[in-house]
Amino acid sequence: LYISSLKWANNKYEGFLKRRFPRFYQLYHTFVEGFKLLLRDSKDVQRIKTKMFSDGVKFQDLPYREMEKLRQFRRDVVKAVPLVVISIPPFANYLVFVLMYFFPRQLLIPHFWTPRQQVEFRALYNSQRARHHRPVLRGLEHTSHQVKDVQLQRRLNDLCAKVQSGANPNVSEILAVRSLFSGPPLGIKRMSVDHMRHVSPLLFLTPRLPGFLIGRRLNSHALELLQLDRALGRLGPHQLSDSELRQACYARGLNSDGLGVDQCRDWLSQWLQLSSTLKDSEVSLLLHSIVFLSANYPTGLKHSH
Repeated sequence: LYISSLKWANNKYEGFLKRRFPRFYQLYHTFVEGFKLLLRDSKDVQRIKTKMFSDGVKFQDLPYREMEKLRQFRRDVVKAVPLVVISIPPFANYLVFVLMYFFPRQLLIPHFWTPRQQVEFRALYNSQRARHHRPVLRGLEHTSHQVKDVQLQRRLNDLCAKVQSGANPNVSEILAVRSLFSGPPLGIKRMSVDHMRHVSPLLFLTPRLPGFLIGRRLNSHALELLQLDRALGRLGPHQLSDSELRQACYARGLNSDGLGVDQCRDWLSQWLQLSSTLKDSEVSLLLHSIVFLSANYPTGLKHSH
């Protein structure tokens, strides 16, 4: 009886908000639904972690969807904790609504974004990421002077020139320089700090950290992405729903909101064709492929030198 009375009162309250304050109601509704989603995700994560502990399953052996859920939840929860803490005291959730209204992108995780905000903010984040494409390519050209092998040096410069000219490189052209990305000068633990600062935002990681920390974070996030790719290969990318497909492309550097589903599938299969051949020691090439494969897709011309 008590619960049904609460539900009745809540429905009346929502009806009042919807009639009198429609914009506030949208915020309220988004917050409530987002909180439910967050709660559901936290239960899923708890179930996955229990399974990992009881069955001795390692992260890299999880199915793709469970691996992706853990990865995304870890990122979201760090950002969500302060907001949840603020909303605990009585009536403090009104402060949360005010913050949601004025600073949705900075303070909220995607659970609490409206569908329109989801598209808008993804496009903004992607444009911020794309601003680092050119500095990464310039950094590669600068580093090419350290390459002793003349043929490898030429291949790297040709690859960078091709992307800068607006063309899409083939996977074979990217793999032709793979040896440069496992040891010096472009391996994940051999890159210059300046270059790492340009690569970090490709994974939405802050470049404003000491060099050794940037390197460590880049390595762990790059390995995680490679493990995700392997899990996706086991599942088969054709098994993904349209929204999962778009999210997978976005996590790997492509803004998929303006693309058709077939374009997304083509791009992801190209990405997996590349990553499926890479060893753990070659994850630096995977990170740079965010630029190589997404900078001009899908409008870039596909031609060979």
